Amino acid sequence: MYNDGFWVFGYGSLVWKPEFEFVDRQIARLDGYARSFCMWSIHHRGTEEKPGLVLALDEHDEAHCDGVAFRVGPERAAQTLQELRDRELISSAYLEVTREVMFRDGQRVEALAYVIDPHHVQYCGGLELEKQAQTIAAAAGGRGPNTEYLYNTASHLSEIGLHDDELEWLAKRVRELESTSQET
Repeated sequence: MYNDGFWVFGYGSLVWKPEFEFVDRQIARLDGYARSFCMWSIHHRGTEEKPGLVLALDEHDEAHCDGVAFRVGPERAAQTLQELRDRELISSAYLEVTREVMFRDGQRVEALAYVIDPHHVQYCGGLELEKQAQTIAAAAGGRGPNTEYLYNTASHLSEIGLHDDELEWLAKRVRELESTSQET
């Protein structure tokens, strides 16, 4: 299926921790989806008893998401695809789709993307930002604290010139919550 290699679109942890070899990396935009903390995390950044939140691509007609497209070469394609599926499809809340992304130079390519299934039990779109902050400040899972996920994603996006107002607000608010909880 991907014998010639493939592009994969990263918008969250893939931006700062892809965990696979790639031969090219481009800033890219995906139209029709918004980056959002709209998925309860019961494995990586939370537990079933105390879920955290992770980012997902939530489909919205007028939205777009700026992220990073990674090119996986043909020699690593099969192995990388399996590794991505093991990582991203752990609970079947994400759907693996192929969508067109556009690079800054205007070039368009098809890229693999993991988008939220809005019918899945882990979908939680529309949570108020304060509720997201409270949840992220308190959760941890198999890959570590939910705060680490938020802080790394926000800082790495900023480092590459991609600003996300909601992520930046959440990072600031969660730091405030952590500071307040340490004082008490």
